[in-house]
Amino acid sequence: MKIGKRTVKAREGVDPEKQYPLDEAVKMVKTRATAKFDETIEVAMNLGVDPRHADQMVRGVVALPNGTGRTSIVAVFAKGAKAEEAKKAGADIVGAEDLAEIVGKGEINFDRCIATPDMMGLVGRLGKVLGPRGLMPNPKVGTVTMDVTQAVRDAKGGAVEFRVEKAGIVHAGVGKASFEEKAIADNIRALIDSVAKARPAGAKGTYLKRISVSSTMGPGVKITLASVGQGEAQ
Repeated sequence: MKIGKRTVKAREGVDPEKQYPLDEAVKMVKTRATAKFDETIEVAMNLGVDPRHADQMVRGVVALPNGTGRTSIVAVFAKGAKAEEAKKAGADIVGAEDLAEIVGKGEINFDRCIATPDMMGLVGRLGKVLGPRGLMPNPKVGTVTMDVTQAVRDAKGGAVEFRVEKAGIVHAGVGKASFEEKAIADNIRALIDSVAKARPAGAKGTYLKRISVSSTMGPGVKITLASVGQGEAQ
């Protein structure tokens, strides 16, 4: 496969086997984000877990201190006063049976989904549609709640959900290439801290194995665990 000149240039000076301190890694990624659009900065973490076992599932939510750089479209399943509360909080789509009917047809025009507890009987039937897209409301990450105002504000203000994939990897966006280096680094630290705190009881041995950061079109740069406050032995 032919590699483009821009990709070749972006890879120059990046040793794929070397680990770099966080601040240096962020600088390398940011300077190599030369696409014509504002690239997303992404973090990938290899964890010492097997998510096929329920006691090794890693899932949570983190409010990034500097936001994500994108505006999320938020849908809320609620009725009555809670529906009005959701609208006032800035929810883009609010509904109950009517919204369920739309979603059931596969029409999903939102990035985050919130529901009040009384709506979960209805929302639960949409699991086959919402689940594969990572949109199923869950009380563990604050998306099944009576405090819809806070949930909507979190979703709009930069809260990021994370969930370990089959290969034991957590992958999440932590900002945009246009962000200041410090803002990106602070967001990365917040994500890593949250994933570290979400260590499941069933995880044995080394939990955080490897961490890398990249931009949408750029090369991955490995980060030393020590530079993000995570020791080698965990």
